[in-house]
Amino acid sequence: MDDFSPNRRNVADITGLNRFLTKMYGLMTLAVLLSALTAWLVMNVFAKQFTAFMVNNRWGIWLIILLPIILTFGISFNATRSPGLCFFLLVLTAIIYGISFAFIAGAYAGTDIATAFVSSAGVFLTMAIIGTFSHRDFTRMGSYASAALIGLIIALLVNFFVQSPMISYILSIIAVIIFTALTAWDAQRMKNIYLECGDQVSSNGLAVLGALQLYLDFINLFVSFLDIFGSDSER
Repeated sequence: MDDFSPNRRNVADITGLNRFLTKMYGLMTLAVLLSALTAWLVMNVFAKQFTAFMVNNRWGIWLIILLPIILTFGISFNATRSPGLCFFLLVLTAIIYGISFAFIAGAYAGTDIATAFVSSAGVFLTMAIIGTFSHRDFTRMGSYASAALIGLIIALLVNFFVQSPMISYILSIIAVIIFTALTAWDAQRMKNIYLECGDQVSSNGLAVLGALQLYLDFINLFVSFLDIFGSDSER
């Protein structure tokens, strides 16, 4: 009997892919839960300590803003070479974003936070499933969304100085559209990368990298929905 028949190889490929996807989405879910737990602890257990730290150390806000960006680049460049280190960096990134969420959430009502989370979770799950199982190629859509993201970042920087609530509301809607598209694209892209390179590089590293990409898509959806629902509540 031929142990390397196409049927056996196909079963092995599917098994490996399912294992990879389970690991990637599991790590992404872990990162989201760590952020939520960190935000809750900062808001309810260590609120006084963190407030005192931020008041006495003005550089702390820049650390919270810049460190996740540095960690993201660290994971992106080292995921397949140092999976263990990048897993630690992913955990650290999720914790720092959780601290940021604690300060952001303080400006919104609990119902707005819950609604934003449910909405972002629903959109994310739908688009992740579509991206993972659809046979449609989302490469062009992902390219357009990536280009639009650059424009969005520039617009956000301009509005940081303008401080227009209406512009902020419109940009949040645009952000939801962009990250909805990016979620499907990233899900499909990581699946395709694994199928093409899974036997040549560390699948654990790819899982961490994919988890980071999807985690960033999710939290950006959440923040955008939070701004939308929070703006509606103020009207």
